[in-house]
Amino acid sequence: MKHLKVALIGNPNVGKTSVFNALTGLNQHVGNYPGITVERKAGTSILSKEVKANIVDLPGVYSINPSSKDEEIALSALFDVENKDYPDVVVVIAEVENLKRNLLLFTQIKDLGFPTILALNMADQMEKKGISVDVKGLEEALQTKIVLLSARKKEGIENLKEAILSYENLNKNSIFNLKTVDNDYFELLSNLSPNESLYKIWLSQTKVYPFIKSTIVSSDASFQKSENDVKKLQHRETIKRYQFINAVLKDNYTIDTSKATDIRMRFDRILTHKVWGYVIFLFVLLLIYGSIFELASYPMEFVDGLFSDLSTWISENLPAGKLTELIANGIVPGLGGVMMFVPQIAILFFLISILEETGYMSRVVFLMDRLMRPFGLSGKSVVPLVSGTACAIPAIMAARNIENPKERLITMLVTPFTTCSARIPVYIIIISLIIPKTYVLGFIPLQALVMTFMYILGFLGALGAGWILSKYIKMDRKAYFIIEMPTYKKPILKNVFLNMYEKVVSYIVGAGKIILALSVVIWFLGSHGPSSTFGKAEEIITEKHKNDGLTKEELANEISGYQLESSYIGMIGTTIEPVFRPLGYDWKMSIAVLTSFAAREVFVGNLATLYNLGEDVAEDDQRIVERMASEKREDGSVMFDFATGVSLLLFYAFAMQCLSTVGVTKKETNSWKWTAFQMIFMTGFAYIAALIAYQTLK
Repeated sequence: MKHLKVALIGNPNVGKTSVFNALTGLNQHVGNYPGITVERKAGTSILSKEVKANIVDLPGVYSINPSSKDEEIALSALFDVENKDYPDVVVVIAEVENLKRNLLLFTQIKDLGFPTILALNMADQMEKKGISVDVKGLEEALQTKIVLLSARKKEGIENLKEAILSYENLNKNSIFNLKTVDNDYFELLSNLSPNESLYKIWLSQTKVYPFIKSTIVSSDASFQKSENDVKKLQHRETIKRYQFINAVLKDNYTIDTSKATDIRMRFDRILTHKVWGYVIFLFVLLLIYGSIFELASYPMEFVDGLFSDLSTWISENLPAGKLTELIANGIVPGLGGVMMFVPQIAILFFLISILEETGYMSRVVFLMDRLMRPFGLSGKSVVPLVSGTACAIPAIMAARNIENPKERLITMLVTPFTTCSARIPVYIIIISLIIPKTYVLGFIPLQALVMTFMYILGFLGALGAGWILSKYIKMDRKAYFIIEMPTYKKPILKNVFLNMYEKVVSYIVGAGKIILALSVVIWFLGSHGPSSTFGKAEEIITEKHKNDGLTKEELANEISGYQLESSYIGMIGTTIEPVFRPLGYDWKMSIAVLTSFAAREVFVGNLATLYNLGEDVAEDDQRIVERMASEKREDGSVMFDFATGVSLLLFYAFAMQCLSTVGVTKKETNSWKWTAFQMIFMTGFAYIAALIAYQTLK
């Protein structure tokens, strides 16, 4: 079977990833703001019985003049003939409504000498938008094959496959005359290699693009250009290319504005308003978090009870021994602490995916840009910070798009402050314990209000940290962010559910692996201890309470509690407890907080394991929430009171509790100094905030 290499490229938000999914059947998240496709994605497509295509989805770029590391990585596949993804044919995806802007990239790709296909996406919107395209005339003017398609509806995909199959018949000649930019310079340059793309020769001569490989590299200084000269030529080239594009579109592309609706502009005026835009965004957040608490409460209780019953059943029905204890008292409670939050995670990302699919998240980015400018985080810092609400790891990597190294550094250092999905389970359980299930104004859930506040608090933490760091890390200039507002689209439920599924699986696998390992370690340390105390727990406690008249069940619980306190995990907990006691945490919470530095979301699972170790599970089938709510201090007061709950919320809001984030910060900054600074700064700030809160409220 013959194999073709196909590269998909296009501006951000033209539906390129939807085309990729339609061609390959692979599933990838479709977003509506720049930076969503961070790395190249590859897949295969059967074009015919004899031909299979290996398709690469490159990140969205506006032109082949790279302004960031990500764009350089994307474009390297088009210039390096030794690159495994070097294509046989390039498909440029353009949005039919924004054809003029999209054609700049097309003309550049075409002039590199590739067989190039132009795919006009969202063609199903042409009549509604009052757009008319003379496909034949446009094909003649651009010397290429044009395919009309609607990737979201999978219309025109077969036509695109047929065009790819016929790539050898495509004209590879340049369509734009570079000599109109600078006749003398490009006349000399063309003599270097008449058979090679003049555009590619020029780019290789500039030395600005070290990843471009040309068969002709001249050492003649007359061909070299300084950075300023290169930029001047690029500006002139862009102007001349748009003049060429205007001439091409004049007779082949029209928009009847009398047919086109202005509803998008009306919506944008409201959603991006300097006052109402934020009010609407706040309402959207309340709706999301209200849904989490209201809709997920019953499935959460069901899952919690299911794992509690499973733990009890295992203890009562499997043969007694260490393995049964490990499964019943360690692994099952720990995994239950992870799985009980699956409904909340699913609802959260279902709603966020709808916002991304519709195009609303791009409006949120615009709002955040306006808000962040005074804090040293203007411009391209917006995308990583907004992306950080899902996960800090890809968000920090998205900072590669920021050209200014100092602003890029500040953005990477403060991004983990934003409320990522890993914090959601901790917030939900703590808020459920300390905030009553009441309503403000009769219809706004108080718990949802508090959750929304925690979300906002994360952004305030990032803004404050950015403002402080900007005073010490001076920036020569700021990288201003230009964002394209995508058209409003009706969400495709398949994409929404696929994105939700991917996020839930990522949460289960990511947290599950860690909690499984930690559950085994915590169980082992909690089930073993010094023989002088742990081994004689029954004898010591029986003697201590021989005259107290305890029932058999009460005595068994006293023995279990003493064993846990005298175990190795108890010894570790009591050793570190003085560090966390000023925050209101006992030794069990101290252990859970310490172990959750591997990953925040395992806090509840670790607590569940610790509480199960201290109880006779066969006699006590309390669920995790009930067990935490009933936990008492030595003086008989409630463990998870309001002061302790607020302290925990603030600690988890600001502390660096994710080893994966630490690793990606080290990789992206290439500096242990800044990585250590980030962890010490965030954790120190979290400790102080939690300390002040507890000491004030207790």
